[in-house]
Amino acid sequence: MTSLTPYAGDDPAQRASDADRDRIAAVLGEALATGRLTSVEHADRLDAAYSAVTIGDLAPLTRDLPEASHAPAALSTERHRVSAVFSKIIRRGRWVAGRHTELSSVFGALIVDLSDAVLPGREVTLELNSFCGKLIVTVPANARVVDEGSAVFSKRSVTGGNGDGEGPLIRVTGNARFGKIVVYRGTPR
Repeated sequence: MTSLTPYAGDDPAQRASDADRDRIAAVLGEALATGRLTSVEHADRLDAAYSAVTIGDLAPLTRDLPEASHAPAALSTERHRVSAVFSKIIRRGRWVAGRHTELSSVFGALIVDLSDAVLPGREVTLELNSFCGKLIVTVPANARVVDEGSAVFSKRSVTGGNGDGEGPLIRVTGNARFGKIVVYRGTPR
């Protein structure tokens, strides 16, 4: 069993770092892969891990799990890819996005709602690429959105402003070619 704190000797009141959260996410990922956690339990605990402020907030998340048998080469929460090629894909509800999420549409439509998604960390990069396709992305209502992408013979509309300061920073990159990319902040339900 894991210790009460993620690392021996850590003060539970000490503020958690992104590296601390990532280590807990790795243990949770292995627990999901080995069947110790359901996908719902994994998503709930992962959400709590990336929302944790102190080491003490992280401790209960892995208390009932064995320590990871090996250090993963790369976290499953680092990169995530969803593509729609000559098809229409809708992704919404509770799912785990990556720190770098690539969304692409080629002669298709991809509709992604991040309002209920578990975002791993305070900053997420969305790489949006559309070629003769359509991408529509809804980000959380409290998100801050920064657009760093481009468009050629396309429509590109990225709104989101500064958010309320409490939400994640979502960096939008990528480009639209003969397509459409729309990113907007969702409204709370």
